[in-house]
Amino acid sequence: MEALLFLIATAAVVGLLIVPAVRRRRALTGSGGSPGIRAAGDPDRYGLVPPERLDVRLPGPDPELIEALEETQRTQDWQPVARLLALTGDEWELRWQRVQSLAGAAAVELARSRTASAPPAEQTPPAEQAPSLSKERPPAPAPAPDARWLRNWRTASPRDAACAQVYAQFLVWQALGDTGSADRRIILEEAREIAREAIRLAPADPTAYITDLFAARALGVRRPEFEERWEEVRRRAPHHMGAHLVALPYWSARGHGSKEDAYAFAQRAAGEAPEGSLLPALPLFAVYDHLPEANMVSGLYRSAVVEQAVEGARYALHHAPAGHPVAPHVRHLLLCFLVRAERYAQAVEQVRAVDGYVGALPWVDGGDPVAEYSAYRALAVAGYESLGGDAAHTPPAH
Repeated sequence: MEALLFLIATAAVVGLLIVPAVRRRRALTGSGGSPGIRAAGDPDRYGLVPPERLDVRLPGPDPELIEALEETQRTQDWQPVARLLALTGDEWELRWQRVQSLAGAAAVELARSRTASAPPAEQTPPAEQAPSLSKERPPAPAPAPDARWLRNWRTASPRDAACAQVYAQFLVWQALGDTGSADRRIILEEAREIAREAIRLAPADPTAYITDLFAARALGVRRPEFEERWEEVRRRAPHHMGAHLVALPYWSARGHGSKEDAYAFAQRAAGEAPEGSLLPALPLFAVYDHLPEANMVSGLYRSAVVEQAVEGARYALHHAPAGHPVAPHVRHLLLCFLVRAERYAQAVEQVRAVDGYVGALPWVDGGDPVAEYSAYRALAVAGYESLGGDAAHTPPAH
């Protein structure tokens, strides 16, 4: 799910759960997917967003974040995003989501600027370049944004907890985006230091604790240390869905546990969740993390374990407050499972609720989130129509 969280952030939310999406998509489209793919060519019939306009930065709408981030990236002035976080206050789930997004945007911005400034592999030497026939030199290209707004913010406000939160998570994304770097561990340790600084500045806020937990997980710390950091998060926000999404992969078979550990962690969180929490959806993420890579059998998605996880997610969405900032993550993953289980009318409900945004699991597991989401959206529509549905009578989004 580092992929989820990295694309949450900007183009994403970074594989906390990594199951090759391209292979899963081929398995699905190989069994009757073609009509749905063709249906995607006419999204206007259902009022859906054309593929070229799907937003890969976020899982769902946050116009205030987009406005502040775009202003900051355009001007390289950190104050719009600082004001945004100040106004977010102690809405911990929303604050966590926004910190992820701002940090991820900065990491992507920096990576793109480095790519843009790198010399081409083959470049004609200056002496061999053709002479210009113009008396005027062509204008130099504008420098690519390089996330200096975050560095300037850090310099100008060294005791700003919000800045420290964003900067610590930025370092985590930077480290995870360069998995082959020898500096990865050093960067992650620095991220933990700055997260602890943010904790000292705002001890009641769970956001930096979650970043510290994320970095600890990436470093592969021993279980007692991870459990200690997890308890610090739980004391401050025991039912924080984002925190549970960060912690879950540690307990999985791909992390430092097993399928049984991950299921137990998810089921316990779901069972202890108060009314209105999204935690009853957590078992669906545990199931997704342990899907077999060869899953051609459609009956897998009608098994008791999967059906219980799907119903838990639907229950959580039904009872969660409107506009819950993490709900789009649940809806995107639920859409995937509903399509695979051939529950097309319910899948179309989720399409209507999340359409326009693709920065979430499972789409970010593949190389092209827009294509992945568009394919499943098309399959949902095609399956719905095959059962007698039509665009004039689509189920309501809820």
